[in-house]
Parts: sequence; structure tokens; C-alpha cells
Amino acid sequence: MAMAGSDVFFATAAELNARILKKEFSAEELARAFTERLEQLGPRYNALALSLKQEALRQARAVDKDLKRDRLRGPLQGVPYAAKDLLSYSGQPTTWGAKPYAAQVFDHSATVIEKLNAAGSVITGKLSMVELAGGGGYRFASASLFGPGLNPWDRTRWSGGSSSGSAAAVAAGLAPFAIGSETSGSIVTPAAFCGVTALRPTYGLVSRHGAMALSWTLDKLGPFARSAEDCGLILQAIAGKDGKDAGSAGKSFYYTPQYARPLNELRIGFAAGDFADRADAAARPAFAAALETLKGCGAKLVEATLPAYPYGAVLATILGAEQGSILEPLISSGRVDELADASQIAGLKASLEIPARDYLKAMRIRRLMQDAMQLMWGELDVIAAPARPGIAPKVDQPLGPPPGAASPNRNGSSHAAPGGFGAIIPAGNLAGLPALVLPCGFADSMPVALQLVGPPWSENTLLAVGRDFQTRTDWHKRKPPAE
Repeated sequence: MAMAGSDVFFATAAELNARILKKEFSAEELARAFTERLEQLGPRYNALALSLKQEALRQARAVDKDLKRDRLRGPLQGVPYAAKDLLSYSGQPTTWGAKPYAAQVFDHSATVIEKLNAAGSVITGKLSMVELAGGGGYRFASASLFGPGLNPWDRTRWSGGSSSGSAAAVAAGLAPFAIGSETSGSIVTPAAFCGVTALRPTYGLVSRHGAMALSWTLDKLGPFARSAEDCGLILQAIAGKDGKDAGSAGKSFYYTPQYARPLNELRIGFAAGDFADRADAAARPAFAAALETLKGCGAKLVEATLPAYPYGAVLATILGAEQGSILEPLISSGRVDELADASQIAGLKASLEIPARDYLKAMRIRRLMQDAMQLMWGELDVIAAPARPGIAPKVDQPLGPPPGAASPNRNGSSHAAPGGFGAIIPAGNLAGLPALVLPCGFADSMPVALQLVGPPWSENTLLAVGRDFQTRTDWHKRKPPAE
């Protein structure tokens, strides 16, 4: 078996599939290697929720049988992956990262998992997450059944939330790719903190059937991977209409880099202040270099800013009301008190008190925001902004002010920022916009990242820019130091 060294564990999905087809190793050998690595190293980062080793080996043997018969299923065939523990897997525990649901078992698998199975990909395990995907807001990284997510670049720092395990697993080479979720920052933030590529798809493009619901109008599922190309291949496999998800847009996605719009025709909006004044001082050189790289791609960079709206307040009201309705049985039963974070418990209880009039007002303002942002796309094709202004915080550091004070959202990211695109995370989620996270350098030996945001259904454009960026840089190929 040609698996000497660690190159296999940090190879892209496309590379692994090609090596399987060349018979360098079998799908079963690859699955065994990754499941053993996940079992061995996953606990080091509090990233492993559940090993599915026997299931992985069973699936991999089926892939090998298909390949012997020349039954090719595409570029993910035989490639291992792992999934955030808010996705159901039939007959296995799905804890949602929370003690009240530690023994929860579903009789069906999430649509995303079924689609990846049909593509021939091999699930190796379930990955840790912040309890209830951060519903109610949390103040400490320890808000998880599995303990605080630890960053592979420095285990004294946080891997980000709420998809903490998904980002850490890909960064540490425990899985070639992973599926996570975002309501407001839960893909963007951990990808940035852990230095991996990730994609938040347009709202409705990927089915959420079988995923824990936190907000019917905000939740999205997407991949963490080694490269923009991998994200495109994964999205092609998991996107599509699903009658089991009321929010499904009924659209498919085909990754077509060969038909991408020439980059010299693109207008990329940015705000200089986002990369300088509003970025942490140590991260500014990396962000400045990232802007220069974008200029080298041939695109036209245009100074711009978000339309002026209270994005954070509107998102907080909508999310609060929807999570209160969804999680009302947990809250009313009193079992909410079993959660690990006191701020989260208080936030969930308070969500039941949000008046319907406030929710409806917020939804009306949201419509105005969406209209204003749609006009913005008449002038721009892509927005570029720091994914996070700085590096991952220390794991024992409070993620926000004490209860009652103005606080960041559950991912440690501020809802509001003056001018520029400082509020692009809540704005992008309110408008259902896709975002691509690209590692772009280091600050104090920790990763920092760029995010590219586009109008609905512009994933191929974002991926084209991302691919070009990653041909000019190697940040996405960097590996955490061996411990």
C-alpha cells in the first residue's frame, strides 16, 4: 500500500480519487487509514463525536467492487469524509453537541449524506460542534458536549464555532473534507481560524433534511475542504432539489470551471478600511498581500460598502424568534438547563419572549436589505473582505462581554461594524448569499483568511476566483506543525 508519509492525509479529494483510480491504494485501504487517524487524533482537538469505522470499511469495499466493474461515480468516489454531528445518520447517535440529546438516534440519514453515498464517498465519522449549533448564543468555547474545539495550529486556541470539529478535522488531516453548517458565521469563522477552504452555498441550494434546525430561514449546509476546486466538486454532489426540505430552491449545481467568466471582466468590491483599520494589526500584512493577489488575477477592484442597515439586530431578532419556536419543547421541559453554557441557557429562555410584532418587523426590514443588496450587484460581481479580522482567540477566553452587554454572535464575530463590509456575515446570511473562504496568510503563526461573497447562485464565479487565487498562493497547502 503506497501510503508512506503524511501526503495522503493532506491531499485534495480530487487527488485521492485519481490515486484510487490508478490503483495506488484501494478505497478500503484509504478508509482504514483515515478512520484510524480520526480515532487516534480526533480527541486531541475535541473534534470526534462518533467513529463510523465499520460503516466506512463496508462502504469502501462496495466502492472497490464498483471500480473492479468499471462503475465510475465521479470525482468523489472512494474519498473519505466526515460530517458535523447535527446531520442524522440512520441508526447512529446524533447528539447535536448537547447533553439533552446525547442518546438521540434517527431512523434515517440526512439527504446530504445520502447524496455523498450515491457519489461513492465514504463517511468515516461524525464531528463535534457547539451545542445546538450555538442556538441562544454562548460565551465560552466549552459550550459543547465534546469540550472546546481545539485549533490544530495551536491547541491553546479555539477552532471556531459552531462547526468546530469540521474545520479542525480538515485542518489536521483527519478527513479530506467535512460537511458543516452555517446560520450566521458557523462555516466562515472556523474555516478562517483553522486555515482551510470552505463554501457557504446560496440558501436553498443544499437540502437540510436530516439536519438539526436552528433557523428555518437562515440555516445552510456546506463543505470544508483542501481547495476551492474540492468545494466545487463537493457542492455538485450535495446540491439539488429535495421535497423533504421546505426551503429547497429546487436548483442543481454543476461545477463548470471551463465555462467560468474571465476574471478580467469581474468587478470585486472591497473596503480599504476592512483590510487596514478594522483588521488586527498583526493580520494587516497578510490581508494587504491578499488584495494584491486578487489584483494579479486581473479583476477590477472597486471601493464599495454595504448599504446601511442594522444587519446584526435584524438577524438576532429573526434567529431568536425562530430558534425559540424550534427549541420550545427543550426550553419548556426544563432540560435546557442541562446545557454547558449559562449564557446559552439564558438566551434560549429569552427567545420565547420575542414578540411576534418584532419578528415581523425584522422580516420586513430584511426584505428591504435584500432589495438594497440586489441593487449593489448591479455594480459589483464579487465582494472581498477579511473572513475574520484576526486570529482565533485563546480557548479559555470569553467570546463576548458579560450577559446584558452588547455581545458578539455565537461565532465570536461582531454583528455590527461601521462602514465597509464589517457586517458581511449577518448581511450575507440574511440575503442567503454564497461565500467562499480562502486561507490567505498568517498572523502570529496562526491562519487568517479572505472571504469572497457573491449574489445568489454565483458559486461558479466565486470558485473561479478562488481557484485562480490558489494557483498564485500556497496558503491552502500549509499544514499545522506536528506535535
